[in-house]
Amino acid sequence: MHEFNELIQHCTAFSLEALNKLQKHTTDSLQTSSSTELVKTMQMIQLQKAISAVGMFSIFDAILQDQLQCENGFRKASQILDSQGATDLEENFLNLQLAVNVLKHGRGPSYDKLVQKAATLPFKIKSLDKCFFNEGDISEISTLIEVDDAFVSLCAKTIDEVFAYIQKQ
Repeated sequence: MHEFNELIQHCTAFSLEALNKLQKHTTDSLQTSSSTELVKTMQMIQLQKAISAVGMFSIFDAILQDQLQCENGFRKASQILDSQGATDLEENFLNLQLAVNVLKHGRGPSYDKLVQKAATLPFKIKSLDKCFFNEGDISEISTLIEVDDAFVSLCAKTIDEVFAYIQKQ
């Protein structure tokens, strides 16, 4: 079986390509019809991206627990990264863990930590005084993290880098 990091990169590229084809087809259809079904399809595409991000991190945690023989794979991976001086990778990994927690649980401690460093994050976090990331975007779903192609790809890339780094150790 291929390594998870390789599979997650291919899976993410495949999923995003398929979702983007559907999004283009739906956008084209919206030029002549504004049916509820088309609007819901656009929102479904965004929801699927959020599900992909949450899912890949959940599976990665299970793989880390198994390979590192521990109860908390993310904590153990962070310890390894920290002990080897991979602070940028560890920080990026932590920020994405927090973002995925926000996607799963909404506002809470993870959200509060991310808001404090919102200006330096490679993704957008919605402030509580805003209702939308992009007002008028019919595809937007109700999340506190903007889950676009770049976010999903960053999740897969970071998992790949963390997995590869830990494999070397």
